[in-house]
Amino acid sequence: MSSGSELVPYFAFLRFERGLSENTISSYRRDLTQLAAYLESHDLDLCSADGDDLRAFLAEHTWRPATRARKIAAVRSFYRFAVMSGALSQDPSLHLASPRLEVNLPRALAVEEVGRMLNLPPATPLGLRDRALLEVLYGAGLRASEALSLKLGDMDLEVGFVRTLGKGDKERVVPLGRKAVASVRAYLSRGRPQLGAPGRLKAPYLFLNSRGKKLSRMGLHDIVKRWAHCAGLDDTVSAHTLRHSFATHLLAGGADLRAVQEMLGHADLSTTQIYTHLTQEHLHNVYNDAHPRAHDA
Repeated sequence: MSSGSELVPYFAFLRFERGLSENTISSYRRDLTQLAAYLESHDLDLCSADGDDLRAFLAEHTWRPATRARKIAAVRSFYRFAVMSGALSQDPSLHLASPRLEVNLPRALAVEEVGRMLNLPPATPLGLRDRALLEVLYGAGLRASEALSLKLGDMDLEVGFVRTLGKGDKERVVPLGRKAVASVRAYLSRGRPQLGAPGRLKAPYLFLNSRGKKLSRMGLHDIVKRWAHCAGLDDTVSAHTLRHSFATHLLAGGADLRAVQEMLGHADLSTTQIYTHLTQEHLHNVYNDAHPRAHDA
C-alpha cells in the first residue's frame, strides 16, 4: 500500500473517530508528509520503513525538543493506526525515544494586574467589545479559538453560563461571573449594535470587528496586547495568559482541581496539575515575605 493511500483513511480516523482539532490534524499532516517525502527519496514508503529508517529521518533535522516530540507523536499515532487497520503487522515506531521536555510554568498575572487591564477599555462600541472579550477570556478561561467561535446563543446571561466547543469538538459549560455578565450585557446593548454598517446583517458571532464581521484571531491578539500594554504589563501577555490566570486564581482560592479541569476542558488531569506548581510557588513567596523566621539560618 502506498504512503499516500494509507494517509487518507488515517486522517479520516483522526477527524471522525478521535475527534482531533483541525489544527492538530494539519500539524500531523505536515509531519507525515515530510516523513513520506524523506522515505520516497530513499526508495521507501510509510509502510515499508523500519525503525532505523524513522530514526534516520529524525536524525537529519535539529528541531526544537517540542517540535521533535510532536513529530514523534504524529509518527507513532500513524503507525498505531496502520497496525490497528491491518495495513502493517508490526509497529516500526515502537522504540522511538521522545526528547525530555522542560516543564515551562505558564505566566499568570496577579489579581490586581488583571483588574487593571480589564478596567481600561472605554465605554465606546469597540471599548465595550474589548472589555467584554477580556472579561470572558479571564472569567471563563476560554481559549482564543473558543472565544472567537462563540455565538449569541452560547451565552446564558440570566444564569451566568457560557457554552463552548473545545478541542475535539467537545462541548462544555463554564460559569461566568457577574462582572463578565455585566460587561457582555453592556456590549450587547450599547456596543455590538453599533458595529458594521447600519441595516446590514451582522455575523452571528458574539465578538465582531468594526465592520460587523467575525473577529479574527489576529484581531483578538491585538486587543489583548493593546490593553496589556496600556496597563503596563509584560509584552508576553496573551489570551493564553488570561486563561492561565483564570486557573491559577481559582486554585489559589481553594477550587477543586477536577472542577478546574472541567472548566478548562482538559482531557487529562495531569495537564491541569501544572497549575498546582504555580499556586505552591505563590504560597512560598507569601511565606517568605511574611513569616518572621523564613530567612533565619
